[in-house]
Amino acid sequence: MSKINSTARIFLIPNVIADDSPAHVISQQVIEILPAIQYFLAEDVRTARRFLSRLKVYASIEELKFEVLDKNTKKEALRGLLQPVFDGHNIGVISESGCPGVADPGALAVRFAHENSIPVVPLVGPSSLLLALMASGLNGQHFAFHGYLPIDSKEAAGSIKGFEKESRSKNQTQLFIETPYRNNQLFQTLLKNLSDTTLLCIAQNITGLDECIRTFPVSKWKTLKVEFPKVPAVFLFLAE
Repeated sequence: MSKINSTARIFLIPNVIADDSPAHVISQQVIEILPAIQYFLAEDVRTARRFLSRLKVYASIEELKFEVLDKNTKKEALRGLLQPVFDGHNIGVISESGCPGVADPGALAVRFAHENSIPVVPLVGPSSLLLALMASGLNGQHFAFHGYLPIDSKEAAGSIKGFEKESRSKNQTQLFIETPYRNNQLFQTLLKNLSDTTLLCIAQNITGLDECIRTFPVSKWKTLKVEFPKVPAVFLFLAE
């Protein structure tokens, strides 16, 4: 096996969360480091190119080299995808949204890096999960992220009730995400299966111009007439 070049690194590059996010959500640290990176792994090459182009860091995006790293990437493919770092080149891992490695397939590359003594450098940037938790007013010291709930309504109901029981016994905030077009369906499923006293937070389009983050008891949510847009959202609840 090739030895890692002592100067090469894998940089975890945060992406914007909302399409209309102001440029300042990407840190100066990222802007300063990017010129030293010519090789990238991304969930979607097209959107990664567009993201880097908007930052106006490179004279030509066409000169950069991209490979796909997504949920379908096999472990045995990682050696080839990360070959540039063995050749002495930095590699940037770009999430489709937010921070690589957090609810994101970038974790595959990071694990491979640790297994092969490749230095990993996480860069500061927006994370919808942490920003939602910060703004929710719920327990930020004890929490759990569960990804997506089952699509089947009966399975989803069982999961919600189980997580609510866990939340109540452990004083633990529970976090979920959903595909934007199913936001309203998940909202109704939560209202149907959570106790009225449980605190529910819905954080929509975080960092976007129409960002909206609200926390109410389920009983109050039931009195409101709301229709959520098809934008990224984080759902959090805490049973009391």
